[in-house]
Amino acid sequence: MTVYTHVCNVGSSLINGAAPHPQQYRIGQLYMISKHSCEQSGGGEGVEVVKNESDTHPEYGRGQLTEKRIYLNSKLPAWAKTFVPRFFYVTEKSWNFYPYTITEYSVSYLPKFSIRIETRFENNNGDNSNVFGDTPTQAENVSFLDILSDPIPEKHYKESEDLSRWQSSKTGRGPLENGWRDNHKPIMCSYKRVQCSFEVYGLQTRTEEFVHRIIRDILLVGHRQAVSWIDEWHGLSLEDVREYEQVMQEKTNSKVKSSQNTQSPTPPRPAFSRSMSVTDERSLMKMGAMPDLSVPNSPVRLNSTPE
Repeated sequence: MTVYTHVCNVGSSLINGAAPHPQQYRIGQLYMISKHSCEQSGGGEGVEVVKNESDTHPEYGRGQLTEKRIYLNSKLPAWAKTFVPRFFYVTEKSWNFYPYTITEYSVSYLPKFSIRIETRFENNNGDNSNVFGDTPTQAENVSFLDILSDPIPEKHYKESEDLSRWQSSKTGRGPLENGWRDNHKPIMCSYKRVQCSFEVYGLQTRTEEFVHRIIRDILLVGHRQAVSWIDEWHGLSLEDVREYEQVMQEKTNSKVKSSQNTQSPTPPRPAFSRSMSVTDERSLMKMGAMPDLSVPNSPVRLNSTPE
């Protein structure tokens, strides 16, 4: 099992007032997740919300429980598509006890695959080395993500979401400049501890590296959007954003389901017997589950500036 800690700093562009205001960050985050999920859905893929309701945890108290199905076959690398069905989904269960959340991902036909993400939000710039209050994460397993300068996949780049060019008309904030993490106050930080496990010989390292890269991209793109969309959510109350969340949830579910219903049927892939036990790399290659592929990384944009 590999443990990562992702630290994503989100600056004063998200905060309203002379002191850090976690509620403003929370509203921006909820708005971003709902809009982003809807934008990424279509063509039979995307996020379907199965459950979104209040919940009480014996340790963390009242919160929000959500369950989602994430359809993402086309986003998988070639080597992964060889051993998954043509249509499948990842189940996401999340318990939001803001400022602490727990999110778990699973796939029904891959019992040895799991992802668990703990998140804690704090009013600092990422300098808390023991934010989860147990064992400090080793320095080599900590990734500091900068929403201004860290590269993102070219396909996700939008000039309107480039924080080196962005400026809010409502608040007058922006653009961000180099060194913003040390110079901007107030500031918020999202800490994420990611545990990924896929205990299948020959595929474990490759799968965990893929998950690590995807989560990094999601964190960077999502928080860039939360900042650049501030004029859309600034001034909303928590009740307002919950109503928006409900509207977007219905819209997103409709996009996913309608696309799936209109797709023409395709021949199913040959199914592997559930009784098959494969433990060596040579057998996996014969099955096609471990092709010798060197898939180049997608182009990235450095420093968030257009060519």
